[in-house]
Amino acid sequence: MSGVGARALLDVLHSWPEAPRGAEPGDAEALVLAAARHGLAGFVQHAVGRAGWTLDEAARTHLRREALAQAARGMRVKALLLRSLDALVAVGVVPVLLKGYGLATRLYPEPLQRATTDVDLLVADAKVAVASEALVGLGLKALDEAAAAHAREHEHHLTFTGAAGMVELHFRALVGYGQALEAEALLARAEERVLEGRRVRYLRAEDELVYLALHASNHLLQRLAWLFDLKLLVLASPGLDWGRVVEVARGTAFSHLAWYALEAARRLLGAPVPEEVLAALAPPLWQRLMAARFFSAERLLETELMLHKPVWVAAKLLLAPRLLPMARYTVRRLREDGLAALRPR
Repeated sequence: MSGVGARALLDVLHSWPEAPRGAEPGDAEALVLAAARHGLAGFVQHAVGRAGWTLDEAARTHLRREALAQAARGMRVKALLLRSLDALVAVGVVPVLLKGYGLATRLYPEPLQRATTDVDLLVADAKVAVASEALVGLGLKALDEAAAAHAREHEHHLTFTGAAGMVELHFRALVGYGQALEAEALLARAEERVLEGRRVRYLRAEDELVYLALHASNHLLQRLAWLFDLKLLVLASPGLDWGRVVEVARGTAFSHLAWYALEAARRLLGAPVPEEVLAALAPPLWQRLMAARFFSAERLLETELMLHKPVWVAAKLLLAPRLLPMARYTVRRLREDGLAALRPR
């Protein structure tokens, strides 16, 4: 992939909400590939049209095809989301929508411009059993008993899959780097809204910004759409309480992770994150230097960490807020992966 062409994606995202002012990319195909890789083909098609760029016919056709395919997947996820909401409200559960279509419908010019692959719902721990039964009633298959018990102890969601797609039912906000972010406080502050005639809840803006930053860093920022979400959320929240953002982030075990994502969103995409917020959340200097290497523009554009597992593991260890829990988590995962590889298939 051409570095110059791929960097045009950063130019588009950095310029928004203004149209990119630079010349059209010399390698338009690289722009299209980068947009598709990072889940933003639909948005880039919109931004390119707004900029008045006339990509060559092959790139224009490719971008349109990627945007349509992304929209088709999004429509499928949306249909499952609405069915899930109907099933849950019938048993008295109004979940918090995490990421996905609920986020895109609030932040993007059109919600299908942001790629989404599954439905993420957050419920109180006490509601997991009744919510699980409702999702199974939609024809989705639950995890087997052993896998569900393992997930309840070590993970943050239960997975339900079927021909209609996948639902992740979260009972914790996040598990990563060997530590957990419980959901109770976030749920208590969540705000009720309406999505296409259905009751839903969203995290409060300060909580959502921190959650999205933690989620992005837990996945080592390997999709630029996650950083762009942060920029769009800040732009859409003029009354954002930055002091509260710092308080929320520091109240988790993951304040370093919030810094990694917010700093990258500011540096690469021009997200208006105040310097004093970054200063308040900054990890030690040596981890900031490691982050600069792992999260350079070039490496993120190429999703380099995702493609090389040993480097991924090294990055996780070096960037961990606390080394010992991360080391224990890594050992457990390696042991589980090894045992899984030995099971007959």
